[in-house]
Amino acid sequence: MMATKPDTIYRSFDRKASAIVEFTLRQYRTRTSTWVVLGVGFTALALIFLIYIDVMGSEFESIDNDGDSTDYDNDGYPKGQEIRLGTDPWDSESHPGLFDTPIEPDPVSMYINEDGFDWDITSKLGTQTTGVDDDGDCLNSNKTASQKDTNDNGIPCDIIVEFYRTPDGQIYSNIDADFGVDEDPDEDAYSREAIHLAFVLSIGKLGFVLLLGIFLPLFMATGLIRDEMTSGTMHFMLAKPIARSEVFLYRTLGYLGIVWPYVIGLGILGALVSGFVGPSDSFFRFSDLGVWLAIIFATMMATLVYGMLFNALGVLWKYGIILAIPFAAWELGMALLSMGAPEATILRFSVIGWALMIVDAAAMMVWPNLDLFIVMGNWGGDGVGSWEFDSSLEGAVPLDFFSSKPGLGLSAFFATIVSTLVLLFQAAILWFIGGALFKGKEIQ
Repeated sequence: MMATKPDTIYRSFDRKASAIVEFTLRQYRTRTSTWVVLGVGFTALALIFLIYIDVMGSEFESIDNDGDSTDYDNDGYPKGQEIRLGTDPWDSESHPGLFDTPIEPDPVSMYINEDGFDWDITSKLGTQTTGVDDDGDCLNSNKTASQKDTNDNGIPCDIIVEFYRTPDGQIYSNIDADFGVDEDPDEDAYSREAIHLAFVLSIGKLGFVLLLGIFLPLFMATGLIRDEMTSGTMHFMLAKPIARSEVFLYRTLGYLGIVWPYVIGLGILGALVSGFVGPSDSFFRFSDLGVWLAIIFATMMATLVYGMLFNALGVLWKYGIILAIPFAAWELGMALLSMGAPEATILRFSVIGWALMIVDAAAMMVWPNLDLFIVMGNWGGDGVGSWEFDSSLEGAVPLDFFSSKPGLGLSAFFATIVSTLVLLFQAAILWFIGGALFKGKEIQ
């Protein structure tokens, strides 16, 4: 016969932990309220996914940013063709149809999206030159050398991009383009990519980390201890020698046994939807998987900390969910603040600020040129001297809003490490507080 393993303190710990965790899992699996809460979360995110799929299947209108597709003198020839061939686009008696060998008008579509972005730089501080005159309206025109170098850097037909830091630490950009360079970008290509990136960041931050991170613990963790105290079943858990702080922890672990697989499943679903539907040259967009992994991890950390917090509030008062609602409102405000002012000191006194920092850090590592991409969209071609078009490209503004930098002044990797350690520390402190509150409560 095999020898019986000694009944050590570790085996006793394992038995107590597994018994309470297993009881909690079985209890939650048989509750209708559990499946209602999980179903509501799934439905809310599914609706957002459906909207995203619909948007990605739509056509984005391409406009003529520089106005060279317009026939200003009504002679049948677009402005771009007349400039290229040397006739006067403002005089109806001057057009390529009057040449010795008449030339037919070009289709208007030739002068829309004809000079897209060709930027090959990084978003580092300093001044860089980039840009390519795809349609030749700068390089091949009959302008003088100085007219081809309107930004006065000695390089004809290029773009100067400058990133600089202000005394308050903010980083800004300035763009000075030669006339006719990258002035008519492809709105469809840019907007599709920008809206995709904005979707991943927005649903990751607001849909997963904020909505699921608070919604699930609010309805599933607040009564972890309180419900058993009021129903009398807590007596059975405390029948054998066991510290109340351990019961508090094991009940929370049981709740996480339901919530974490759910979060992972929804995160995988989101990665699959955006991977297959998002813009890509291949059948699947693998480049976003790192960000989705960070979204899942940040949400798991948020549900851990909020679970400890709301569980403790439930111990404190039988109507703990009422106490939890102000905390949820506070965290919503902090989430919005983190997107506009990620360096704000007050964010360090929240949970969501640290969780969202994990997502922002992952975006920095996975999409290293995200800042530059936003700058390009906000510049939008700028009409390059045209007073008619001066607006950002569709998708640039929401992407700029949902994209933030970790406000610690650290690299993305170390910001992730620090954020994770802080969240674990918060969870440990709340476990200590919750256990202390539980010790002072009488069981009905």
